Amino acid sequence: MMKKMSIPTSKTSLVLFLCQIISALDVPLDLSQPPTITQQSPKDYIVDPRENIVIQCEAKGKPPPSFSWTRNGTHFDIDKDAQVTMKPNSGTLVINIMNGGKAEAYEGVYQCTARNERGAAISNNIVIRPSRSPLWTKEKLEPNHVREGDSLVLHCRPPVGLPPPIIFWMDNAFQRLPQSERVSQGLNGDLYFSNVQPEDTREDYICYARFNHTQTIQQKQPISVKVFSMDSLNDTIAANLSDTDIYGAKPVTERQPVLLTPTGSTSTKVELRGNVLLLECIAAGLPTPVIRWIKEGGELPANRTFFENFKKTLKIIDVSEADSGNYKCIARNTLGSVHHVISVTVKAAPYWITAPRNLVLSPGEDGTLICRANGNPKPSISWLANGVPIAIAPEDPSRKVDGDTIIFSHVQERSSAVYQCNASNEYGYLLANAFVNVLAEPPRILTPANKLYQVIADSPALLDCAYFGSPKPEIEWFKGVKGSILRGNEYVFHDNGTLEIPVAQKNSAGTYTCVARNELGKIQNEVQLEIKDPTMIIKQPEYKVIQRYGQVSFECIIKHDSTLLPTVTWLKDNDELPDDERFLVGKDNLTIMNVTDKDDGTYTCIVNTTLDSVSASAVLTVVARPNPPFDLELTGQLERSIELSWIPGDENNSPITNFVIEYEDALHEPGVWHYQTEVPGTQTTVQLKLSPYVNYSFRVIAVNKIGRSQPSEPSEQYLTKSASPDENPANVQGIGSEPDNLVITWEPLKGFQSNGPGLQYKVSWRQKDVDDEWTSVIVANVSKYIVSGTPTFVPYEIKVQALNDLGYAPEPSEVIGHSGEDLPMVAPGNVQVHVINSTLAKVHWDPVPLKTVRGHLQGYKVYYWKVQSLSRRSRRHVEKKILTFRGNKTFGMLPGLEPYSSYMLNVRVVNGKGEGPASPDKVFKTPEGVPGSPSFLKITNPTLDSLTLEWGSPTHPNGILTSYTLKFQPINNTHELGPLVEIRIPANESSLILKNLNYSTRYKFYFNAQTSVGSGSQITEEAVTIMDEVQPLYPRIRNVTTAAAETYANISWEYEGPDHANFYVEYGVAGSKEDWKKEIVNGSRSFFVLKGLTPGTAYKVRVGAEGLSGFRSSEDVFETGPAMASRQVDIATQGWFIGLMCAVALLILILLIVCFIRRNKGGKYPVKEKEDAHADPEIQPMKEDDGTFGEYSDAEDHKPLKKGSRTPSDRTVKKEDSDDSLVDYGEGVNGQFNEDGSFIGQYSGKKEKEPAEGNESSEAPSPVNAMNSFV
Repeated sequence: MMKKMSIPTSKTSLVLFLCQIISALDVPLDLSQPPTITQQSPKDYIVDPRENIVIQCEAKGKPPPSFSWTRNGTHFDIDKDAQVTMKPNSGTLVINIMNGGKAEAYEGVYQCTARNERGAAISNNIVIRPSRSPLWTKEKLEPNHVREGDSLVLHCRPPVGLPPPIIFWMDNAFQRLPQSERVSQGLNGDLYFSNVQPEDTREDYICYARFNHTQTIQQKQPISVKVFSMDSLNDTIAANLSDTDIYGAKPVTERQPVLLTPTGSTSTKVELRGNVLLLECIAAGLPTPVIRWIKEGGELPANRTFFENFKKTLKIIDVSEADSGNYKCIARNTLGSVHHVISVTVKAAPYWITAPRNLVLSPGEDGTLICRANGNPKPSISWLANGVPIAIAPEDPSRKVDGDTIIFSHVQERSSAVYQCNASNEYGYLLANAFVNVLAEPPRILTPANKLYQVIADSPALLDCAYFGSPKPEIEWFKGVKGSILRGNEYVFHDNGTLEIPVAQKNSAGTYTCVARNELGKIQNEVQLEIKDPTMIIKQPEYKVIQRYGQVSFECIIKHDSTLLPTVTWLKDNDELPDDERFLVGKDNLTIMNVTDKDDGTYTCIVNTTLDSVSASAVLTVVARPNPPFDLELTGQLERSIELSWIPGDENNSPITNFVIEYEDALHEPGVWHYQTEVPGTQTTVQLKLSPYVNYSFRVIAVNKIGRSQPSEPSEQYLTKSASPDENPANVQGIGSEPDNLVITWEPLKGFQSNGPGLQYKVSWRQKDVDDEWTSVIVANVSKYIVSGTPTFVPYEIKVQALNDLGYAPEPSEVIGHSGEDLPMVAPGNVQVHVINSTLAKVHWDPVPLKTVRGHLQGYKVYYWKVQSLSRRSRRHVEKKILTFRGNKTFGMLPGLEPYSSYMLNVRVVNGKGEGPASPDKVFKTPEGVPGSPSFLKITNPTLDSLTLEWGSPTHPNGILTSYTLKFQPINNTHELGPLVEIRIPANESSLILKNLNYSTRYKFYFNAQTSVGSGSQITEEAVTIMDEVQPLYPRIRNVTTAAAETYANISWEYEGPDHANFYVEYGVAGSKEDWKKEIVNGSRSFFVLKGLTPGTAYKVRVGAEGLSGFRSSEDVFETGPAMASRQVDIATQGWFIGLMCAVALLILILLIVCFIRRNKGGKYPVKEKEDAHADPEIQPMKEDDGTFGEYSDAEDHKPLKKGSRTPSDRTVKKEDSDDSLVDYGEGVNGQFNEDGSFIGQYSGKKEKEPAEGNESSEAPSPVNAMNSFV
């Protein structure tokens, strides 16, 4: 079974991987070996006194080692302490504290020994100490009374704990106290005030100590601080406080810096190598001093130096001996500076240079154990053998100690042992175990057989060959089954047996064989190497600029080895994407919907496989309209100018290009903002020109490429003084609305243009070219004045001047206007028409005298219309056309005339009032033209050698037809045309039989008509003669028929030929040279509806079949119906009306049947029912079915009721219930009452002269009466 392994590609991963392989080269556990400590507790082990103490000691060896412990240098007999147990197959101790034990009783130094027959290994000295979180000592805290500006230190002095607590300051509400350059916490936990301010007054400064090991927090008593300001100190407070309490009664003064910590000018600091160096300087002073750090004679180490606590703390991580030196902190404010020098010495606990490593030797071999360490001061080296100082250990003639080295020569199996090297100085110690194991073993390869390695092309490949043997085997590598030994610079052979291919190529793939041999034997192993294509991002995300609330997408299209499964991850600013449904991650992209400002940042696409990883990033910049400017300020106020300044708002990633300034006139147009000016985006002040008598407010709008900001808040108002107007109304005009008036109009001045109150206008006019005085009138603030009683259309000089309560505007300029126009008086004369061709004519006329125009001459209108067509002699609906010729023209062209037609025209002059009288109608005729195309061409009755042609005359003959011309030619299977034959046909013919044609041949026909002028446009058609009389050779479409309406036409045809033909319909305007329009027929239907046609237009149409090259029907011509404003529909033919009438007839029939049934049952009028009501109930039984009395049996009166035969529920007959009075059926006096109180007068009156026999009515019942009876 092949095992798979992926080789990482980066250099860092490669080094780590190689180190793992090297460190993994151990003696196999199935071989005898001395003990090796694999796990132990830390040297300084602080335990939670509330939990069981677990002291770890794990070891391996063959045979498995046994364990023992010492405590404080003496044997620790765990069997005698019921609270202490040792885990099975382990040396780990468990001290039971939770069941009555006390952690303090087990403080001490513990050491573990693991021993078997080949030696003994020992652990570090493990110091066990329980953590402590003592309470604060009780103390009485006096309130702190401090003068404003003085410094203050609030001492914390937390209890000494193990480990030391974390200190922080909070208030009674458990909120952290704010810290700043002025107020901060020192490394010792005290709270320092460089200078106090009144806002520092409070009674709840509380220092907290958090002991993380026991997860407890201790609280100091609250400290009270009261800050006195000398300006507000009253006599009462002064009487209760001594001068000492308030530090004297001096006012607040600025002070130069003084160091609060450290004190003095110099101090020293010792730190150990590898630790974090923390140096602190906190200074008092007013203004608050600023701290700066330097290293004398050198630079602060880059990448390891950090400033904390508002630069009051200098932090250097991972210090080394090179960081020793003098560090100076300088505190400075505007009054001076102070400094302190801290001399730093970096000492070092011992650290390894060369730690001793396990040594496996075969009998008779030589070897060395080396133990080298360094430190400051330099550590001393001592050796132990199996946990005993080597000086008193059993002698071994094969070993020799030489300082930090033990030399072994000609070792034997009894030389196996575990040696300990101890390097120590005053700051600590190092202890390392290394065994010497003497074995005689043939080679073995520890790497699994047929292990599969996969690497990316052009990256290193590491093929493992972990081995063991004693003596140490030699390793050789081969490629392939019969390959030669690998050598050369393209391979690297590591001591642990690993083969490295620094740059693996595609041809590096294959089987590799590792061979290990020593004097005791030989073994080999094969591994497989596969080379994969690298993962690439072929479409990387690109830089995007997007507007706020828009949508943006980043692409990340990848290419990868087909055998690898990639995963794509998106990051924002090197962190996970926000948990927001607006972020949509697709297969190849990331889409962000409704983008906001928070989405601004760097987006990274990371593609990972099991072998490699690639990434690409792009920046998203979210832009938006700028924020509005703010803090508008008016300065330099003058009568006609002012300076406006503002502060720009945020430009939202798009630079501001300009600012727009608007103003509001609260005096004349409150709430309305007007454009004033604009300035470049780099300018934040502008000098504005002002008008008198305006109450100004200004606002500013910022503009960038995205758009305009919201307006700023308005500035304060500024009212300018009044003045006389500077300008007069614009656009002054004089135009009469009637023949006898002059209407003077102008654009009024805007509110701010009035320059003062009482705005009016002086309107002046006089007739031009007449020695006349000006007539003037002063009007209110309006825009029009009408002068009545003027002559018709004469010029006037006009002027309008503005004025207000402070005076007149400058003298206005004069304009020329005219009084009102009237209709022209005369018609143009001498109208002549010159016909140029059959569709174009030129008309001439004499101009009318200008005096008779009585207004501004706008031009002439020519009315012309077609009277009749000379070829058809039929009159049509007269449609007049109008052409207007501007200005004083005396001729014009009339295009678009129909040939061979009779026209009439007249000419009229036009002014601003309207049209003058028409000239006498002028008749002219157009000559003949070429005819239109024939209306249709059909080819029918194909035989072996003949075809029948039928056609229709042109819809527009445009003259007298003289003949038709038919041309035709055969077409072979390759669509090549044969010789052309031409036939002239008399004009009165409408069909032709062509004989002597070739059988089974396609022909193309061209057909047109002629007048004396020439030939018209032709129509074409194709047809095929048959092969024999029974079966046609080709399919055909024949009998194309059309049924046209106003805007559509139904097309139908007959088809003979193969099944499943797909038809299409082609159509166009008859006689037009435009391309045919094509419509596809759905399915194999033999009909189609053409829609969207133009009313009153002749169309040509033909049908074809898809897939049958060149196969079409003959052309047909039809004409749509004329357009009508409203179409009259014969209602009698409409389905809905027929249905309605049927329903009414059925209803009437039902009613008649009901009436007939009730008549036969003897339905009576109410008097009989009332008589029945007073009769003997035994004689007149009640009917059970409807609750009415039985029939009245008297046969004297069987007259039918003309209306309903039933009475209302109250048994009275109301007037509205029966408009036909029943008096016709009774005699006697009207209005009498019967004995029972019934009013019988309603039945008196005339009787029917001819009473009906039986129960049938003598009159045919009308539908109306029947309906009334039903109701």
